[in-house]
Amino acid sequence: MAIAFRTTVFAICTLFCLNACHSESEAPKRTPPATPKDQVYLSPDSPKRGFIKEALVEPTRRTLLDPLSGAVAYDESRSSRIFSPVAGRVTGEIAALGTHVQAGATLLVLDSPELGQAQADYAKAQADLGLAERAFRRSKELFEGGVAPRKEFEQAQDDLARARSEAERTQLKLANLGVHDGRTDDRFVLKAPISGVVTERNVNPGMEVRSDRSDPLFVISDLDRVWVLMDVFEKDIGLIHVGQQVAVHVQAFPDQRFVGTVDYLSQVVDDASRTVKVRCVLANPDHKLLPAMYASVEVLSDPKDTAIVVPLDALFTEGESDWLFVAVGDGHYQKRPVKVGQRLKDRAVISEGLSAGERLVVDGALLLRTEEDAEQDAGPAR
Repeated sequence: MAIAFRTTVFAICTLFCLNACHSESEAPKRTPPATPKDQVYLSPDSPKRGFIKEALVEPTRRTLLDPLSGAVAYDESRSSRIFSPVAGRVTGEIAALGTHVQAGATLLVLDSPELGQAQADYAKAQADLGLAERAFRRSKELFEGGVAPRKEFEQAQDDLARARSEAERTQLKLANLGVHDGRTDDRFVLKAPISGVVTERNVNPGMEVRSDRSDPLFVISDLDRVWVLMDVFEKDIGLIHVGQQVAVHVQAFPDQRFVGTVDYLSQVVDDASRTVKVRCVLANPDHKLLPAMYASVEVLSDPKDTAIVVPLDALFTEGESDWLFVAVGDGHYQKRPVKVGQRLKDRAVISEGLSAGERLVVDGALLLRTEEDAEQDAGPAR
């Protein structure tokens, strides 16, 4: 009896265990939810987060063209290239390169026999004028008294006119040389015609200077204002007009932007390059912009014409559409299609799909694209 009871209990337990195992094996396995399409999640400890860079989307002034190449130049309306009007040998001090001079300041002194000759000619002309005036007065008295013939009187009148003309000529020559004090020596003083900085000096002590030399002795310029000259292709000239603002960048100050204004467009197209000369004026109070510097020039639109402009690296292409990633927060990124209104060399203007105030992934979009594919195949990133 006891043996039969134990056998029955063992059979019941065995059947229960078999049913439990069968039920457990047939129970459906629970799988984690898949990552939604066009979404990427990076866990807080993911090393990939360090390769993602974000930026706040803000409307900026629209750029009409890719940056144009240009060069900083003197403002010729505030510059002077100075030559000597007479030949001579340099004596005394010479204005130093880079110094600021006022109008009328002495730049150099020449020992000039040519000036001495001009002074001698003036002195002789003055003496001849005095002699001609006395001869004319004497001839006039004799003619009016009926002693001298009319011919002698007219000759004296003609000699006076010639002497007066020669005196005026020699005086004007000295005036053009800047000599007004009537002194007679060979010392010629070359003076600055305008105030500014001595930006070029092509003269040394003791040097013989000619009046017909091709290079200026000095270049003086007011560097508080400079020009930026650039060549614009014929197809783009319709986007530029006088009075339009430009933003200028130079290699010496890569993080600084200098704002200027277009003030001249050439009326001639260069046959060889098919470009038009454009000139911009820039204020330069700190004298950071120096003549001959290379410049990159952005032509700006009207101040009220703003747009969403993103780096070209933030975009990628799938099919026939352009996409980018927007940071939602806490390692969550959303892939979004956008429409590009204008594509420049390193930037793109977004016309649809992105709003101001959102956070854009500006670096690392392709990494997120790869991560999206991996998550769709293997589930969410850990």
